[in-house]
Amino acid sequence: MSLDGFGAGPDQDRENPLGVGGPLLMEWFFHTRIWQAMHGDAEGGETGVDNEMAARGFSGIGAWILGRNMFGPVRGPWPDDSWKGWWGDEPPYHTPVFVLTHHPRPPLRMAGGTEFRFVTGGIHAALQQATEAAGGRDIRLGGGVATIRQYLAAALIDELHLAIRPVLLGTGEPLLAGMNLPALGYECAKHVAGERALHVFLRKHG
Repeated sequence: MSLDGFGAGPDQDRENPLGVGGPLLMEWFFHTRIWQAMHGDAEGGETGVDNEMAARGFSGIGAWILGRNMFGPVRGPWPDDSWKGWWGDEPPYHTPVFVLTHHPRPPLRMAGGTEFRFVTGGIHAALQQATEAAGGRDIRLGGGVATIRQYLAAALIDELHLAIRPVLLGTGEPLLAGMNLPALGYECAKHVAGERALHVFLRKHG
């Protein structure tokens, strides 16, 4: 998230998957060893606090939930099954991934254990299906901003990791604007300064 509260840049498309200026928000992640390993360089990348925070986010995950925009730039009914995500033949998830959409599509099995399952029944249906698939492990909500806001508004997120970058976007998709997080039961439980981001963890009371 940027200092001025944006979780993604504006005008997402194929050339700008994170929106215009969005990569600035992920600069902390791009330098980590876990990111480099995902892209075939097992020895490259940094091993400091940012890497530790990134690795923590992938540990013990049994299923993911993504909004449709996180899966790709296609809008409206699926014209065909040619779009298979931003990540190539082997996405980094290695678990079932439940994609929120208004338009049905058959499941998509990828290399490395990732299977995209498209859910048209809303956030509660996706959470129920992910819970069943996770087998007692954690479920990670991978975004985007609108999806995170829906789950936060319903107080369905147990822990939210914010990587706050010292950058200003000026415009984009606001992550927390207009949300009364204390009223929803959230508190700031922990914060850790990394090399390129401040890592803040929000948790639900109880």
